[in-house]
Amino acid sequence: MSPKMSADPLRVTVWSEGRHEQRDEHVARLYPQGMHGAVAEGVRLHLGDGARVRTATLDEPEHGLTEEVLADTDVLTWWGHIAHDEVSDEVVDRVHRHVMAGMGLIVLHSGHWSKIFTRLMGTTCTLRWRAERDRELVWTVDPAHPIAAGVPHPIVIDEQEMYGEFFDIPAPDELVFISSFSGGEVFRSGCTFRRGHGRIFYFSPGDQDYPVYHHPDVRRVIANAVTWAAPAAERRTPRLAHSATGWFEGEGNRS
Repeated sequence: MSPKMSADPLRVTVWSEGRHEQRDEHVARLYPQGMHGAVAEGVRLHLGDGARVRTATLDEPEHGLTEEVLADTDVLTWWGHIAHDEVSDEVVDRVHRHVMAGMGLIVLHSGHWSKIFTRLMGTTCTLRWRAERDRELVWTVDPAHPIAAGVPHPIVIDEQEMYGEFFDIPAPDELVFISSFSGGEVFRSGCTFRRGHGRIFYFSPGDQDYPVYHHPDVRRVIANAVTWAAPAAERRTPRLAHSATGWFEGEGNRS
């Protein structure tokens, strides 16, 4: 695959289960196009002609994440909740390979327990939670980070599910946001990781029972993260390479 030219639009695939809105009228009213539709709308709104956005859901063949789709994706966003176990291991292997080769991955809210995120993190990714229409304040820890560009301090989300520590993830490469809640809980709500050549961002705000993915500042964070996570070079998986004695001199570097 040749390097993507900087002038080309980012190729973004927004994935979600697409299940809650089929079985819950309240969720269907909040997200008539599904959560994937709301996330995709926010990315299009902020990135405009700078992104080509498609959506995919669990019930499509191969979950909408065929080899062809992933090869044509610079950044994949992932939302899952009630059907993590239904995601095919073959598709998880495929997504994992593309992340290692350089595809960006944005994991949202309850996607912390998805097969792909737990595999990439190598931990349980468990946490504390409380679904009681809490207020979340999202505090910027690293205001110079590109994902925090144009984001107020704090982001105020009036209705949200509480996520709290302890969050069983490896130490993030960068901590961009932490959140606080009415019960005194705090949570590492915006974390970056690098795996292989791929950039990963986990962002916790966003629950099916609340209109969080319509929140303008949440949308801005996700769009910023898409831009940050995009690969900067040709996508390729790190490989084991044998280096023979004398190779350096053999490359025209003899004095």
